[in-house]
Amino acid sequence: MPMKQSAGILAYRFVNECLEVFLVHPGGPFWSKKDLGSWSIPKGEFNDDEDPLIAAQREFEEEVGVKLTGDEIALKPVKLKSGKIVYAWAVKADIDVSKCVSNQFEIEWPPKSNKIISIPEIDRWEWFCIEYALKKVNPAQSAFILELIELTESDATY
Repeated sequence: MPMKQSAGILAYRFVNECLEVFLVHPGGPFWSKKDLGSWSIPKGEFNDDEDPLIAAQREFEEEVGVKLTGDEIALKPVKLKSGKIVYAWAVKADIDVSKCVSNQFEIEWPPKSNKIISIPEIDRWEWFCIEYALKKVNPAQSAFILELIELTESDATY
C-alpha cells in the first residue's frame, strides 16, 4: 500500500512589518468545538502520479475558493506520526477572508447512524500573527511556520 501524502500552501503576508500566516479550520461536528492545535494550512492528499505543487494549488482553491498565484517557496516536508508526508510551499498573498468559500463533502453523522450530512471541508479562515499561529496550528505543521520565519526574517519583525 503506498504511503499517504498531502500537499498544501502556507500563504503569508506582512502587516506593518509583522509576519502573518493564513490558516484554515476543518468543518464538521467533530471539529466544531476544537480550536488550539486544530487549525491547518490548506492541504489535501494526492497520488504518486500527481505533481505535489499542482495538488497543493488545487487543494488551496477547493478549500479556500481562491486561485492562488505567486512565487512558491518550497518548504521542507514534514512526516506525521501516522507516517504521512506533508509537502508545503509558502506563497506571499493577501486573501480576503470574507470572500473565502469551501467545497462540501458528505459524512455519516453521528457515526453508525446511517444519516448522511453535507458539511464544508473548511468552516473558518483566518490570518494569524506568528505567536497565535503557533498555538492554533496542528503541532506537526508548526515546522512550516518556523521555517517561514527563518526565510523571511530580514523582512519582518516578531
